[in-house]
Amino acid sequence: MPYVPPPDLGNLSLDEIAALVAERKLPPVGEWRPERSGDSEMRIAADGRWYHQGSEITRPAMVRAFATLLVRDSEGRHWLVTPQERLSIVVEDAAFVAVDVKQEDGCLAFRLNTDDLVIAGPEHPLRAAGDAETPALYLAVRHGTEARLNRSTYLQLAEIALQHGDMSVASQGATFSLVPA
Repeated sequence: MPYVPPPDLGNLSLDEIAALVAERKLPPVGEWRPERSGDSEMRIAADGRWYHQGSEITRPAMVRAFATLLVRDSEGRHWLVTPQERLSIVVEDAAFVAVDVKQEDGCLAFRLNTDDLVIAGPEHPLRAAGDAETPALYLAVRHGTEARLNRSTYLQLAEIALQHGDMSVASQGATFSLVPA
């Protein structure tokens, strides 16, 4: 069955986004405890491009498939996990890139470079890092992984924050500062 990407984020209602998120079936990587470990010889560059043995993976379907197997452990290492093995993967910054945001009904919905949709909130908090000169915003995705907001998405979020008179945003009842601590 061919992959059909979700419609443009701006054309979706919050209910439609929530339904698409709920419909997405992901592998139960959090339940798998493989005994074998190894090196995937893969890397996710800071700009979100994936590489294997130094060559870029140019098939979006492969990137989307691998992305469903990603976890980050408590020490910050990233792994591709299957029931049989877990393979280390080098992640230069964040495993995903948030490429768009939409605000509706007190919620912030993000589209990732993998076409995943994530609604920020207590289960998917935003985190400000860096410093005042070079701030960076991250969104918790799943299994410890994060998405870094790209420049245009960061600017969209800053515009939303400025509408409220400060540099913070709220989503699903949680408030997040856009200013690094």
